Amino acid sequence: MADPPEHRLKKYREKRDFERTAEPAGAAEANAEGHRFVVQRHRARRRHYDLRLELDGVLVSWAVPKGPTLDPKARHLAVHVEDHPLEYVEFEGTIPAGEYGGGDVIVWDHGTWEPVQTDDPAEAIADGNLHFDLFGEKLAGRFVLVRKDNSGKEQWLLLHKQDEHAQSGWDAEQHPLSVKSGRTNEEVAAAPEAIWRSDLPATEAEVPVRPRRWTGPTDDEIAALDALGGQGRWRLGEHELRLTNLDKVLFPARDGEEPVTKRELVRYHALIAPLMLPYLAGRPLNSHRFPDGSGENGFWHKQVPSHAPEWLTTWRNADADRGEAERYIVADSAATLVWLANYGAIELHAWTSRTDNVECPTWALFDIDPGPDTSFDDVLALARLHRTALDHLGVQARPKVTGQRGIQIWVPIRPTYTFAETRSWTEKVSRAVGHTMPDLISWKWEKNARGGLARLDYTQNARNKTLVAPYSARPRPGAPVSVPLEWDELDDPELRPDRWTIRTVLDRVSTVGDPFAPLLEVEQELPPV
Repeated sequence: MADPPEHRLKKYREKRDFERTAEPAGAAEANAEGHRFVVQRHRARRRHYDLRLELDGVLVSWAVPKGPTLDPKARHLAVHVEDHPLEYVEFEGTIPAGEYGGGDVIVWDHGTWEPVQTDDPAEAIADGNLHFDLFGEKLAGRFVLVRKDNSGKEQWLLLHKQDEHAQSGWDAEQHPLSVKSGRTNEEVAAAPEAIWRSDLPATEAEVPVRPRRWTGPTDDEIAALDALGGQGRWRLGEHELRLTNLDKVLFPARDGEEPVTKRELVRYHALIAPLMLPYLAGRPLNSHRFPDGSGENGFWHKQVPSHAPEWLTTWRNADADRGEAERYIVADSAATLVWLANYGAIELHAWTSRTDNVECPTWALFDIDPGPDTSFDDVLALARLHRTALDHLGVQARPKVTGQRGIQIWVPIRPTYTFAETRSWTEKVSRAVGHTMPDLISWKWEKNARGGLARLDYTQNARNKTLVAPYSARPRPGAPVSVPLEWDELDDPELRPDRWTIRTVLDRVSTVGDPFAPLLEVEQELPPV
């Protein structure tokens, strides 16, 4: 007789803190209509697919790195993992960074399943050989799960039999959309539609949320942009934009490449908008403008210009001193990003606080600012020390390459702290890190007094002091981009701070998504240092 669900979910619950994760704890009743199955595409530390079969009041689960396939010649590894609660059969959303399995999840396929060649599927699983039929929207036909001999870690193989549903070369990655919402993992990460409240019964824990979604251009809109001459009017969504000097060079060429034009920056701003806007919307914007291209001197711009279109969202700084900017742009649409690109705004810096509470930041920032004698290996060593310190404190964070020479660490926080409190906390952590490797660090303010050493700059944690936004271009040859990372990417031997450009970063995000996305839903307290 199978163990009751309460016992079978013990391992699952031990791995999770339900005050921090939106995952269900387990309370749903078994489905009386038959066996359900779900396959979830799950981007955690590594992308994989979770195959879950409803059985005896739980979801028996396997992690499949390459995903299921209809190809009868394929033999895909499937790691048998802990049973999951029945609520997981429709779970689609994000698991907070720092939690077990942190990342984003979509319902990649679902339906029903039937065991074959056995009247006791639980016994077949215990024996390491389960034959079953799937009746899903993507998956259909006869499948087999067989445990590998002497695997030690519950390693199985998942295969599809040669039947009328078999398809040679069938690859799960060629079918990326959720069957529940029609969205990609990237879209769910940027705007989850529901959260789970661990302080409520599991049957009531799914609380719908209505986050704002940002859309990019359609294929037809991009084709219209590409077809424009040197200038003209381009309709993006509900706004018509007047674009000028589209073939002007804004970024000098990198070795072996062509210079980057304004048209390319306009195109990039439109396409990156769904990922970039969550870090800009609701925040005053400082922009670094280079109307004559980044090969010439640029200047910072804060005040909304008089010729700005009326549809731009703006915010008035009622506390502005004489001579300070009083009205700021708030970038909240792809059209706004395109308008900024046409305006020569290459580099975008949003405030760390929002317009509805400008005295309380939502991010605490660490800036590893290298000196002339600081190697990138030194920067990486300092970034890894920040990870160790933050892990020790139980704080969720992510690193970001700057697109120039450094690395920043972004920490999401509850908007109840003053800038002084946030700056004090980051200074204490920074000095602890600096104390570990004092030969790499100078605390001098003036660059020429640092002896070529790096500075751990905590002073950007102040009102109207900013760091470059995620996915913003930088004014350097080739148009490099500031790109969020997973922590383990700091160990990638090919990592460079300017590795990705506006020409290449879209390929990256289409594959790995946005590592910062899980942080957008996190509001954490700053622990004592």
